[in-house]
Amino acid sequence: MKKLLMLIAAFAVLFTCACSHITEETDEDTSQAVFEKDKNYYSALKGNNITINVYAWGEYIPVGNDDGVPDVNAEFTNLTGINVNYTTFATNEEMYAKLKSGGASYDIIIPSDYMISRMIKEDMLEPIDKSNIPKFKNIMEKFTDPDYDPGSVYSVPYSWGTVGILYDNTAFTEEEAANIGWETLWDEKYADNILMFDNPRDAFAIGELLLGYSLNTEDDEELENVAEKLKEQKKLVQAYVMDEIYDKMGAGEALLAPYYAGDAVMLMEEYDHLSFVIPESGTNLFVDAMCIPKGARHKEAAEMYINFMCEPDIAYAVADYIDYSTPNLAAYELIDDDVKNDGISYPDDEFLAEKAEVFENLSDETNLKIQNLWTELKSAEEYTPNIWIVPLFMAMCVIASIVILIKRYIKKKKEIF
Repeated sequence: MKKLLMLIAAFAVLFTCACSHITEETDEDTSQAVFEKDKNYYSALKGNNITINVYAWGEYIPVGNDDGVPDVNAEFTNLTGINVNYTTFATNEEMYAKLKSGGASYDIIIPSDYMISRMIKEDMLEPIDKSNIPKFKNIMEKFTDPDYDPGSVYSVPYSWGTVGILYDNTAFTEEEAANIGWETLWDEKYADNILMFDNPRDAFAIGELLLGYSLNTEDDEELENVAEKLKEQKKLVQAYVMDEIYDKMGAGEALLAPYYAGDAVMLMEEYDHLSFVIPESGTNLFVDAMCIPKGARHKEAAEMYINFMCEPDIAYAVADYIDYSTPNLAAYELIDDDVKNDGISYPDDEFLAEKAEVFENLSDETNLKIQNLWTELKSAEEYTPNIWIVPLFMAMCVIASIVILIKRYIKKKKEIF
């Protein structure tokens, strides 16, 4: 039913010519142009017994369910004869480490902007042949020449979003909720009810936003100030987590957590007690994009998969499933106005231009410094809650020894008399 409604909405939009800019060469049969795939193009590799390995974030590609969510990978296989092996990672750093180790072979990866820039620098990505991706024309112009990959030589945008604060609206008055900002994650009133990113780049970004620094600062003093700020927060943090934020906030185990807008929207659809705010002081605007790792075994098949993901109906299905914003203009035209205007999925362009910053690739020296500062912060984590245990234990031992000595003295004295 969900898919049928999507198609009806799409035909209505196309009929009114609202998205005439996404049609093929002619306006005469726009529904056919957008939703019917080029069978000649997609059949080029049929019969070759190809399987591509796709490595992406968890829950990032629709894999089908009883609620009408399409199985995008299965549809690609039916259309092309190419099988898809889909596995997931939790952080950019996890993905990077796995590829860097050489212990796995992938044809498609979907990392974030700053990691793409790093991998380009380290010659870890294949240039993409745009002639094999005709649907690249659907990508919004503002996403086609990003700083992390000028000219989109090595990447094709998949989704984008911002970072904000997810909170339990039952624990805040209307006035308190209106004033939630990054500083709220340092409010002692919410001690042990705050979750924090278990990811150095994202965690440092929050500290940088709080202190008014650039998200791409390489100044040693500023980075050390951020680390100190994060150390101040640690005594208030219930846990450093990533994907676990979803379950913990959904179950009401915490009151506040930084989170990605798309995941927040998904959570709010499931739980009425949760709300989300993008602090007015600023945010990180991130882009995830499809890339082909260096030495991929099936580059042409990978480019076909990327093109398939740029088809309007497929890009719409992705955006509808993951609740992240789409960089695909043809897919954007199919999205409900309620979603476009919710202030979360597609924030005001002026706000993004003035208050949002995209991560850039940092120097090796800065990356190492951040990692070392983060390791130092995390290594003390297990000891922080137990800081008084050793002294208390020693004091108890001393007291126990004194009691024993007194008892022995009294007993000895009784024996003498």
